[in-house]
Amino acid sequence: MKRLIKKQVLIPVLALAVLVGASSFKSDFFEIAKQIEIFTTLFKELNMNYVDETNPAELMDSAIKNMLGELDPYTQFLNEQDVESYKINNSGEYSGIGALVRSYENKLVVVEPYQGYAADKAGVKAGDEIIKIGETLVADFDDNAGELLKGANNSSVDVTFLRQGETKTATITREGVEVDAVPFYDIIDDKTGYIVLSRFNRKASKQTQSAMQDLKGRGAERLVLDLRGNPGGLLSEAINVTNLFVPKGELIVTTKSKVKKFNQEYRTKNKPEDEEIPLVVLIDGKSASASEIVSGGLQDLDRAVIVGARSFGKGLVQRPLKLTYGTQLKVTISRYYTPSGRCIQSLDYWNRDAQGNAVRNTDFKEFTTRNGRKVWDGGGVMPDITIESLKTNSLIDALEETNIVFDFATDYFYDHNFDSVENFNFSDGDYSAFKTYAQEQNFSYQTKTEKLLEESINGDDTLLGGNVQEKYKDLLLAVNKGKITALDTFKKEIQKKLEDEIITRYFYRDGLYKYYLDHDDAILTAKELLDDTSKYAAILK
Repeated sequence: MKRLIKKQVLIPVLALAVLVGASSFKSDFFEIAKQIEIFTTLFKELNMNYVDETNPAELMDSAIKNMLGELDPYTQFLNEQDVESYKINNSGEYSGIGALVRSYENKLVVVEPYQGYAADKAGVKAGDEIIKIGETLVADFDDNAGELLKGANNSSVDVTFLRQGETKTATITREGVEVDAVPFYDIIDDKTGYIVLSRFNRKASKQTQSAMQDLKGRGAERLVLDLRGNPGGLLSEAINVTNLFVPKGELIVTTKSKVKKFNQEYRTKNKPEDEEIPLVVLIDGKSASASEIVSGGLQDLDRAVIVGARSFGKGLVQRPLKLTYGTQLKVTISRYYTPSGRCIQSLDYWNRDAQGNAVRNTDFKEFTTRNGRKVWDGGGVMPDITIESLKTNSLIDALEETNIVFDFATDYFYDHNFDSVENFNFSDGDYSAFKTYAQEQNFSYQTKTEKLLEESINGDDTLLGGNVQEKYKDLLLAVNKGKITALDTFKKEIQKKLEDEIITRYFYRDGLYKYYLDHDDAILTAKELLDDTSKYAAILK
């Protein structure tokens, strides 16, 4: 009898749950269909009736970008060219001139020619501004002109560029370019190996493993893994790289989403390369995504000491979804969580401030590593040992974003000569010249304090009175003077940025990494820590 009553109660409840679920799905589907129909009708009427000729493709592109802009910067529409670039980034191989170029303000600037590749062999230098590719003027090209530099192996392209005010030309023969995940590794001393992992493409774990094997064969008994500046890449490769240092079956990442199939646990699947070798991982503010999965995972498992500066704080996972006509939607599908359960996402894109900017998390929750050490979520991966010269702030960010550091390095390169990286020296006089250069370029940036003060001064609150308003203006002047002084206050941090940029001009990336072995604060700190086995063990316990 009791079973019958249970059945009589249970069946209606289940039926109601299914009905509510179906109703909810039906409601969502109807709302989506309704909005699509409204937009389709609007788009059609607008293009047919607008007073001037319209460009439907440009209008649609603008509509899509504005819609996705309401979400997060990682959810993007990829046209056919973007899809190809996305594949190249993941594979690490393409055909072109072998140079990193940046497009901004109708300009196409060579950021870095890769050593030994076509652009380098043709004499192209960092800082060269490309104004013409073949017969196409860069300023007149609507899309990314950098795509014109790619092409089939052994095909040629004529490039016209400006260098220090002089117009030059070069004919460059395109070739296959391999973008290594591990661009450099070497021995720091007799017992310490150093590996730079610069990206997580499909080569990342294999090249890291190969470097480890070679270094151990040369006597390395401990290791420094450098993830500074690594923007991330493939989630699978982050798991595989971590797996080189931890046992098979270890939980590295958990992803959580509103879509059930995207809720997954990622565990290591292979035998590790070496789960005992003492390990230090270097990170900074540009170490993001997959870099944070590796550093955060190794930290949570107490497998490595993390040295450097707080990482970027990207705890979101994207997946490309195929659309029509060869396009794709790269969409954020989930958040990821490290083994301790923390999500290190630093910016909240779903609760923005009055100006529409993403809010930075400041309320951090405490978690514990396997050995009981305290770690926190919501603000990137915090290092166990902080390196002051790797820290950044609004001043340093502005110097890079406005290309002041880059442009000064370009001029410096043509005014100075060094025959070897061992002889390189950036003097106090050179830094004084940089400060003068920054002021001559009318370099300016706005601090948060300055922004709040200006909003107060320009507000309509007349209750404060003129005297208070004048005090505000005096305070603004003091802030401006403080910004000039800040070039001295943060000399060490800024000088590192300058040295990195300048050394690369003379001796390429390879020379920069060799310079690091004897001069870089983070590497020297890591080496000292690995020399002190008791201190290393104490940090992890």
